[in-house]
Formats: sequence, structure tokens, C-alpha cells
Amino acid sequence: MGYRILEPADVPAYLNERGHWPDPSDIEVREVSDGNMNRVFLARSTDGTRSLAVKQALPWVRVAGPSWPMSPERADAEARAYEQVAKVAPDKIPAILGYDPENYALVMEDMSDLEVLRTLLNEGASYGPNTSARIGEFVAQLTFATSDFGMASADRKALLAASVSPELCKITEDVVLSEPYIEHEHNHWHEDLDDLAAEFRADARLRTEVADLRHTFMTSAQALLHGDLHTGSVMVGEREGAPVVRVFDPEFSFVGPIGYDLGLYWANTLVSEERARALNSLTDHADQLALSWTAFESEFRRLWPTRVDTFFDDAYLDRFLRRIWTESVGYAGAEIIRRIIGFAHLTDLTTLPNPAEASRRSLHIGRELIVHRAKLTNPHDVRTVVEGF
Repeated sequence: MGYRILEPADVPAYLNERGHWPDPSDIEVREVSDGNMNRVFLARSTDGTRSLAVKQALPWVRVAGPSWPMSPERADAEARAYEQVAKVAPDKIPAILGYDPENYALVMEDMSDLEVLRTLLNEGASYGPNTSARIGEFVAQLTFATSDFGMASADRKALLAASVSPELCKITEDVVLSEPYIEHEHNHWHEDLDDLAAEFRADARLRTEVADLRHTFMTSAQALLHGDLHTGSVMVGEREGAPVVRVFDPEFSFVGPIGYDLGLYWANTLVSEERARALNSLTDHADQLALSWTAFESEFRRLWPTRVDTFFDDAYLDRFLRRIWTESVGYAGAEIIRRIIGFAHLTDLTTLPNPAEASRRSLHIGRELIVHRAKLTNPHDVRTVVEGF
């Protein structure tokens, strides 16, 4: 039949055809699309006892429409990422019930009983004791299993070949690691930040350091990444009295530098902290970078004895983790900057009564993280930077 863009009215028959629902007349469907890229539908039985979600990649960026074409094959990358994570961390992703490569559609568990982490934080909630630690574990489990340490050489080569994503990687190379530092039509910012936007474009040292991060992003094929790991890609809540953390939307997944995933998450926690500071509602914001790094490092070290290639000793592990830390700090800075003077801003700041002050603090923090990343050797050093503005 070929690729077709699903509408809500198509979903009951579609789920029936794919073997996910026996009676298409017993389905109520509503669209809940919220992100920049895709369409998402919730399908529920009329008595409310059963539900599924359907996510379809469009041939363009959803928020821009056909004026910004984008291959729907990004859904293949998402399905591959879920497949890999399901082997090592199934408790940290939604249950995937099927993938339709012809229509670039995933059928998965309904997570509408959970909340997007960014939404909760914007409303003044705390992270809680488990969220950031689970994110750190998630990154460690996925990246170790898909690295040269955790995967046989032939399997790694196959994963590298299958996970090449030039279109989506180019978006990151441009939007995150280039455009904010040049004149570009995608860039925009609060009018009170004109001076900093111009200053950053003229900052030769900053541009050189970002170029270094960009080149590492382009050439360092360490492990399979989520590729877009921010607080809007995490859902949290409680089921049967236990805390639940689910990472979703890995459509930017590719094999790259491990520090990129950690850095994106850290950037979002630091910007969330600036929002809370502006609203005098700080809770456990200051702990999150340290919690996620400690969990990541602990889990990576726990997995280390199971590595495939035993040539690498513990001294090399220490060196490797130091490199990941330093790159993570740099990528955190780059993500902060692009979210304020680049494309796709964060509601953490844009919904503040006066976004300028928190945005300005965040920009200064971002620059410090990038240019001084080699000197910031632990979470306490980063905390000193944050508290210094």
C-alpha cells in the first residue's frame, strides 16, 4: 500500500490490521501530538480498560509543516534504539508493541498516566530522589552495551552501519554546534539579550571550543546514544506505589560521543534551576547533575568487568570516564546556549514573567562550562560555576 499519513479516523482500522486490536469499533482515538517532529495518537477501548499509543514520523517537521521536509526514516532510528535499550534497560523505556517500517509508525504502551518531567518542573515540582539517578543509569547501560567494551566487534560494525543518521546528525551539528555562533535565520532571542548574542558570535575562544565539541560529535563513535535526551524526553510518575521513569523519543539516536547524552540532560537541569531561582522555588535542583553523574559512573564501573575486550584495564577506564565527564560538561554548555539564542527555546525560560535575567545567567553558565570544561573536574566544580553568577 505504501506510506500513508495517519489521521485519527484511520487509527482503529490500522491497529486492527496490524493485529493490535481485535475490534476496531471498540476504539476511541485522540491526537496528543506535542513535540516538534511527529504525530502521536492515543487509542482507548470504549470502557477505558485498554489503551495504546501510536507514534508516526511525518515527512516534515510537524511544527513547521511541508516547508521543512524531513525524512520519516528517523522512525527507523527510534525503533533500533528502543530495540537496543530493551535488551539492557527495559524498565526505563515504554514497552514497544510493534514497529511498522512501511508507515514509520510505532505502537507502544500508553504513558498518559505519567507526566513529562519538564512540565512538572515548570509547575514547581521537585525531581524526587530517583529520577536523575535513573537517567544516569540509562545512559550507562545503553552506551556500555553498544560500545567496543560491551559488544563484539562484528556486532559493533553492524550497529555502526545500521545507525548512520546523516540528516538528523546534521541538524545537531548545525542547530546545536554551529548556528548560535553565526548569523543565521534560525536564531532568535529575547530582545534584552542582544548584547550577549552579539558577544558570543564575536567570541573567538568560545567559537574554537565549540568547534572542538562539534568535531568530536562528528567523529567520536563511542556508543549508541539517545541523541535528544532532555527533560522533555523523560516521563515520570508512580505505578503500584513505585516511582517510574521512562525515557522516550530516541529518534535522533546514532553512534556518537557518550558525553553528548549526559550533557543534554545536564543542560536542561541547569536551566530548570535558573527558572526555579527566578521564581524563588528552588527545591532539589542543585543535586541533579551530581546524582546523574554518580549513577552513570557507578553503573559503567559495575559493568566494566563484563567487557568483551579484556585488554583495557582499570586505569584506562579511569581515563575514559574523565574524558566522558569533560565532554559532557562542554556539551551541557552548548545545549544551554543554543536553547536561548539559537533554535527551539525552552519553556523553562520563555514562560517566566521576565525571562531575560534567568536567560542571561544561563548563557554565562553555558559559556563557562564550554571554555573551562577541562578545569571543571567534578560536580562540585560545576556547582561553583553556577553559584558564581
